[in-house]
Amino acid sequence: MRPRLPPLNALKAFEAAARHESFTRAAEELCVTQGAVSHQVKALEAELAVKLFNRERQRLIITEAGREYLAVVRDALDRIAIGTERLLQRQNSGVLTVSTSPDFAAKWLVHRLGNFVEAHAGIDLRVSATLHHVDFAREEVDLAVRHGDGNWPGLDAVRLSPEQLFAVCSPKLLSSRKRLGKPADLLKFPLIHMDSRADWDSWLQEAGVDRGAVTHGPVLNRASMVIDAAINGQGIALARTTLAAWDLLKGHLVRPFALSLPLSKTYWIVCPKATASLPKIVTFRDWLLAEATRDLRQLQKKGARKT
Repeated sequence: MRPRLPPLNALKAFEAAARHESFTRAAEELCVTQGAVSHQVKALEAELAVKLFNRERQRLIITEAGREYLAVVRDALDRIAIGTERLLQRQNSGVLTVSTSPDFAAKWLVHRLGNFVEAHAGIDLRVSATLHHVDFAREEVDLAVRHGDGNWPGLDAVRLSPEQLFAVCSPKLLSSRKRLGKPADLLKFPLIHMDSRADWDSWLQEAGVDRGAVTHGPVLNRASMVIDAAINGQGIALARTTLAAWDLLKGHLVRPFALSLPLSKTYWIVCPKATASLPKIVTFRDWLLAEATRDLRQLQKKGARKT
C-alpha cells in the first residue's frame, strides 16, 4: 500500500515560502492570500508533527528539519515539472501515424505533405495507405481519413469537405477535332468508369443524355487510376471534388461542363474520442481542414473566371 502523501498544495506553499523566506511573497507567486499560505504551512507542520519554520521579529526562518525536508520536496516538484513537460512535448510532437486509403494518399495527401512537414517539424508524420478501416484499439494509428457517411460509433468524426461528382478530362481533348459543345458530345470519346457504369448513367441522365449508349470505355477499380487515365488523355472520367482538386488547380484536368452531382459519402477525419483533443492530432486535423477549405475556395475562383 502506498504511504499517505501530504497535500500537493501544502507542499507547494512550503517550498515557495522557504524559497522566498516570506509568506507574503509566496502568496503573490501562487496567486493566493498570505493567510492561505500560512494556513497550508501550519497544516503541513501539524500533519508531519515537525516545525518547519520559526517566526522571529516578522522574519521567516526555516528550521534544520525544514531545510532537510525542503531538499526532498524541491527534488520531487522538479521531477514532476520535468515529467509534465516531457508528456506535453510528446502530445504536441513525436510520432503521428495516419491511416488513409491509397486513393486519398496518392491524389490528395502526398502533394501537400511537404507543407505540413515544413510547418510542423516537431511532428514525425507516418502515413499508412490501406484499404481496410483500422482498429484504433489494436493498431498503432493515431488518426485516419475515411470515406463514408461519418457514422462510426465511438469515434470522433469531422467531415473534410462537401463533395460533388463531375466530368473531367485532359485539356488536350478540348483542343481536338471532336468538339465538346454539349453533354451528348461526351459519347464521342471513351468514358472511363469506376467499378461500374452506374455513375455515368446517373450523370448523363441528369444532363438529359440517352443513357443507353453508355456501353464503351474501360472500367477501373481505383479512383486514382481513373483520374490518371483522364490526365493521360485516355478518355473522359467522373471524379469527386477532393481527389480531383489538385489536378484541376494545376491544370492537369479541366471540367468540360459545369454539371455536378452531390455526393452523400465524403471523406472524414476520424480518431478515438479520448484522443481527439491531443495537440498533435488537433494540429494535423486543423491542417487537413485548412487545406481542403483552400482547395474549395480556389476551385470556386477558377470556375468564376471561366464564366
